[in-house]
Amino acid sequence: MEEKLHKLHIKNMVCQRCIKVVKEVFMQLAIPVATIELGVVVVKATEKEIPMQKLRDVLESEGFELLDDKRSKLIDQVKQVIIQQVHRNAGEENHKNLSDILEERLHMEYSYLSHLFSQTEGITIEKYTILQRIEKAKELLVYDEFTLSEIAWQLQYSSVQHLSSQFKKVTGMTPGAFKKLNQPRRKPIDKVGE
Repeated sequence: MEEKLHKLHIKNMVCQRCIKVVKEVFMQLAIPVATIELGVVVVKATEKEIPMQKLRDVLESEGFELLDDKRSKLIDQVKQVIIQQVHRNAGEENHKNLSDILEERLHMEYSYLSHLFSQTEGITIEKYTILQRIEKAKELLVYDEFTLSEIAWQLQYSSVQHLSSQFKKVTGMTPGAFKKLNQPRRKPIDKVGE
């Protein structure tokens, strides 16, 4: 007998802790999980066997959202790729353009993804990526483990000046001024762009 699998897309899964929490939700509801990764859970059940409303309610109580329509799923996938590139691959040697990476991972033309993203989110993919890079820069500044030059290199800025000018444009302050704040103003990465 062939095992039935069903793929569910979940918004706001942006880190390993999110995966752990979502996995616990599925265990709590006795929904068998085949695989789980950022934004996607594959369950060993048909859609009819899943208590969808209960799942939706419990996920929302934990800060997640079960995605239903294809456009929402696609926008979430674009965000997941950007978050992964910025927050998990910082410092890795990657000379590919984000547009090429998005096309490769999502198997769609960048122009379509870009138009859909801008139309749905009210912000361009480029601007969303910049906001994510600045949040990562804030995180690295708060940790105080790297020089500004090292942070610029990790986030693939062409120079410290480029990072500094983008940082000031987004936050209204220089990286140095931000670092001196007693309570640095950071956003959760799933709230960037809102």
